[in-house]
Amino acid sequence: MPMYSTIKKIKNDSERNRIVEKLLALRAQLDRQIPAKTATDTLLLATWNIRAFGDNRRNESLHYIAEIVSRFDLIAIQEVAANLDGLSKLVTLLGPNWDYIVTDSTEGTAGGGERMAFIFDRCKVFFRKMAGEIVLPETKLIYDKKTDKNLQFARTPFCVAFQAGWFRFILTTVHIYYGTAKNDDPRRIEEIKSIVKFLSTRATKEGENYILLGDFNIFNTSDTTMKALTSNGFYIPDDIREHPSDLGQSKHYDQIAFKLKIDTNMTVFSEGKQHAGTFNYSETVYQPQDLNLYREYFDEKYVKGKTEKEIEKYYLTNWRTFEMSDHLPLWIELKVDFSNQFLKNIPKT
Repeated sequence: MPMYSTIKKIKNDSERNRIVEKLLALRAQLDRQIPAKTATDTLLLATWNIRAFGDNRRNESLHYIAEIVSRFDLIAIQEVAANLDGLSKLVTLLGPNWDYIVTDSTEGTAGGGERMAFIFDRCKVFFRKMAGEIVLPETKLIYDKKTDKNLQFARTPFCVAFQAGWFRFILTTVHIYYGTAKNDDPRRIEEIKSIVKFLSTRATKEGENYILLGDFNIFNTSDTTMKALTSNGFYIPDDIREHPSDLGQSKHYDQIAFKLKIDTNMTVFSEGKQHAGTFNYSETVYQPQDLNLYREYFDEKYVKGKTEKEIEKYYLTNWRTFEMSDHLPLWIELKVDFSNQFLKNIPKT
């Protein structure tokens, strides 16, 4: 569980009491909606685009984010800022058993200076000493019709080897190019096709289990972008497909896709037996009705001279999304203990 000692040091009584009350409500919601962690049987894997995640959150928000992250064993984070102070503070709140691996910041306007990170509980997850950013060879560059150029990824995918229990896997996180505000931006499609094809070739060659997750900027599950993601042998469980991951719960931006190379009797995920979904933090923290609790923290330039309706919109779609995010965590429960199956497969003499 996260470290709560700093809450006691908050001098403002109303703020301290609010954080305690909200944390208790958030913990109760997490208890209801997220499966309990296990010592060896399962892995709770998640992905979360935390909007512009730098050293720009209030201490209150970091406590809520830490509480959510702590319920998973391994989580991919997108939109980490070049300034790592926010990420460092988050991991400190999580406690000494937690660690992280992070990329360098991405250069160029399309990349926005972003990093990507994996945060993991060392009590459950083992880093297998392999990490790298995927750079395409010249023969496999992404063609951008708009500029008539062959390009690398706008934000370089991050690939890391992990192990949890019996399950060894290569985990790759992405933040795919957004481009135009339409379902099937051509460069977005090409980026998804390229990463899927690249990893599929690797998986076949190496015989490794590959998991691809992150922000693909997929609007609908019927879009060409989704078809591109599920090509070349990658599959997405129905329990992931059916959950929109934006705060408005209308878009399927974030996804988790698998290409596995394990024995057929070792099932990592069973529809109906295990669980997956999104977690909507706004049911308990930064709720729509909490506007008046946070007015004092609003930047005056965004609310001066505005109507109540405009201020409410600012709170819902801007202010709170930079305190938490405009995306929801997307998660899945995986089975990682195959001890019984392994023993049954040992030939009898």
